[in-house]
Amino acid sequence: MTPRPSYTALSAAIGLEAAWSLLDGRWKLLILFNLFGGQVRRFSELERAITGISPKMLTQQLRDLEADGLVERIVHDEKPPRVEYAMTPWGQSLCPALDALLAWVEHKPQA
Repeated sequence: MTPRPSYTALSAAIGLEAAWSLLDGRWKLLILFNLFGGQVRRFSELERAITGISPKMLTQQLRDLEADGLVERIVHDEKPPRVEYAMTPWGQSLCPALDALLAWVEHKPQA
């Protein structure tokens, strides 16, 4: 395993901005949370699970997540073709970071 690089305030901020850009958008986190834990879902299952998302937007967000390496599209050689979506191992490794962020925000001091 390679050692982690040393960060400056600037390089850390740039790195986190790059990470946030992978998750940016109204629907990406909802899609990811529906796929965490090894879940494999068909397009129609995701569409039903995410209230308010249009088919066009779901397609666009899935393509973005696939292009970024977080989600994989699985095409089964069947008639009619069956397409499923699942997290990549790298995408699944995001789960502990999001859990930690959720725990952090739960401890926000009351104003």
